[in-house]
Amino acid sequence: MDAKASSKVVRVSSQKAGLVCELIRNKSIEESFALLENSPKKSADIIRKILNSAVANATENHGMTSEGLYVKAAFANEGPTMKRFRARAKGRADLKYKRTSHITVIVTDEKRGK
Repeated sequence: MDAKASSKVVRVSSQKAGLVCELIRNKSIEESFALLENSPKKSADIIRKILNSAVANATENHGMTSEGLYVKAAFANEGPTMKRFRARAKGRADLKYKRTSHITVIVTDEKRGK
């Protein structure tokens, strides 16, 4: 059985969040938390909170124990992009893109099929 947690419209680009998701994919919960605690990336703290929520969903809603859990999938999809202008010389403007992402973490207690 799988349990999942997600966060929508997170103010980090999906490419940067995907790098951190790649670190914890197919790892045990303990190892994933250790990797996220020691990662200097901004998205590591966000993904740690989402992983904590997925573990809570697994234990509370699905009756799984937290010892045998591992991260089945972790991914970051592109969210809406906010467009902002920055003033430049001679009355011109540059367009700046503020990217967002939708981050999802899925945990399971079943054995890994490698």
